[in-house]
Parts: sequence; C-alpha cells; structure tokens
Amino acid sequence: MSDAPIRVLVVDDHPIVRAGIIALVQDHPRMDLVAEAGTGEEAVTLALTHRPDVILMDLRLPTMSGVEAIQTIRASWPDARVIVLTTYDGDEDIYQALHAGAKAYLLKDASREELLEAVEAVHRGEKRIPPEVGAILAGRIAGQDLTPRERDVLHGIVEGRSNKEIGQALSLSEGTVKFHVNNILAKLDVRDRTQAATEAIRRGLVRA
Repeated sequence: MSDAPIRVLVVDDHPIVRAGIIALVQDHPRMDLVAEAGTGEEAVTLALTHRPDVILMDLRLPTMSGVEAIQTIRASWPDARVIVLTTYDGDEDIYQALHAGAKAYLLKDASREELLEAVEAVHRGEKRIPPEVGAILAGRIAGQDLTPRERDVLHGIVEGRSNKEIGQALSLSEGTVKFHVNNILAKLDVRDRTQAATEAIRRGLVRA
C-alpha cells in the first residue's frame, strides 16, 4: 500500500461535532482532510469532485439524508468507501446505511482509536461493524420485515390515528387496517399500539 496520507471527507451538519472529527483526522500523521460538508448535497458534490479515500458520513443531514447521499455518490462512483458516523443505533438505520453501500457503521460515542482504526481499515478495503451494532442488525435480519402497506399503517399508529382515520387516509376498510395492525404487533413483538409506536421510533422505522 502507498505511504501517501489517507484523504478524508468529513460530513456532519453540526459545526462543533464536525470540527471535533476534523481535528482527529488532522492530528493523525497518515491522514489528510480534503474537504468538509454540512449537507448531503455538499457531500455528493465534494465526494465526486475530490474522490477522497474515505468519507465519514453522518446520517441525519438537512434536505438529503446520509443514506441518500451514499446512494447518490455510489451511483456515480461505485468504489466510494463510506463510514457512517452517527448517534442513531436503530436497526433500520443500520440496515439502510449498509444496504446503501457503507463499509462501516460507528456510533459517535466510539473512541478516538476505534474511529481512526476504522478509517485505516476501510481504506485497506475492509469493513468495520462493532459487535454492538452487529447484534442490533442481526436482530433485524432475524425478524420479519414490514410490508410497504404495514409501514403506512405504522406511520398512522405513531401519529396517534385510529383505525378508522388510518383507513380513510389510506383508502382501506377498518377491517383491513385492523388486519395490518395485528400483523405489525406480531412482527414487532409488542402487545399494543403504544408499544408498537415506541418500538417503531426506537428502531428507526418511523421518525416521531
């Protein structure tokens, strides 16, 4: 492998957090910051312009999410190497990011050593999924996925709508909505609508 520094793009919409990540990168003797971005659109533009060795990407970004940015970047540049660095540990967040092509998924409470080691590993072509993140992802894979219609109904549940109101919004009968609700409770392994809403938000299936 070349002794050239690892060129890194840092993407985070919080200036103070971004500055902290940048400081870690710049303090490392084998890493160089090539650019920084605060939005998904900026991330796409800078990634395709600079072609960094590694991209550190937050998930929650204004107007374009981190997952959408990863998808857009890799559509034009399939070899892009992205590390997700986020506070979100819902199984849906993890699944969507890795499905989009992220090579690593780290939480922001990761140590300095973990982050820098992940950058070096991804640069070598490896993946990095911490055990706690892998366990969350395994739980999702082991469970049953919700259908698109069940997700629509789940959104209604989280918004506090009755079966009748959900049915009116989705052009479904109350009986059909009740059928979907029962399936949702079973798949999420919860007893009632309140638990379903709480679990949906915790797992990242729905944003409150």
